[in-house]
Amino acid sequence: MLASLGKCCDSLGYTKKMNEIYLNEPVMLRAVILDDEAKGSKLLSQKLAFFEDELQVVGIFNQPATALDTIWELKPDVLFLDVEMPGINGFQFLERLGSFDFEVIFTTAYDSYTLEALRLSVVDYLLKPIDEEELKGAITRLRKRVAEKNNARAVKKEKSNSNRLALTTAEGIYVVDKTNIIRVEAMSNYSVFILAGSKKIIVSRTLKEFEEVLDDESFMRVSRSVIINLAYVVKYIKGNGGTVELSDGAEVEVSPQKKELLLQKLF
Repeated sequence: MLASLGKCCDSLGYTKKMNEIYLNEPVMLRAVILDDEAKGSKLLSQKLAFFEDELQVVGIFNQPATALDTIWELKPDVLFLDVEMPGINGFQFLERLGSFDFEVIFTTAYDSYTLEALRLSVVDYLLKPIDEEELKGAITRLRKRVAEKNNARAVKKEKSNSNRLALTTAEGIYVVDKTNIIRVEAMSNYSVFILAGSKKIIVSRTLKEFEEVLDDESFMRVSRSVIINLAYVVKYIKGNGGTVELSDGAEVEVSPQKKELLLQKLF
């Protein structure tokens, strides 16, 4: 449907239509709750049940360590995250998680974390006990933010259907064929492209941004720090997550959470 729209509309009209599709189309949101108090997570889950037509709670965690290992498998759109937890607070949890593409709504009995929450650009910051009207407003804002993000991804994907990728560097703009990309490695806020022929290109953009561009069947993010081109995999070495050997001799560790999907794509 989206492809046919793209053929009959100019780029401006197409983008406008895409906005209409995503902002009006009902989408069931997937929510995860992380609260060290079982009573608190249960109460929030009960309140979220009033929004069952638009939001589904797919996971509840009372241990941050468990959530760190499992949350990726649940593919949430939003995480309701308690700030004050023993051992690791909500902000530290996000730091350990690294990059993530879901929205975050903080829940806490304290209002002293507001500025830190704003710095992280979270969707909302709800004070306990959570007021139902405030929760309703938070979910409304969440739906709008998710819709806008989905729209941006769709437009970006449409624009990136080409098999060539423009990489802007301090030296200039490199235009590379996607099939020549062996892997992309994260280096702080930079991304390092390793190409066939041992050429490297460093770009001042995050790995997350390129994950959305290199999202076809040929590429996969196998860990927080590396995206690989599956066409260059020559060997899979068994392990907790395992390791893939690429044609240039590099060995890349695979996150345990990504192992099953990788094996499905390879075999």
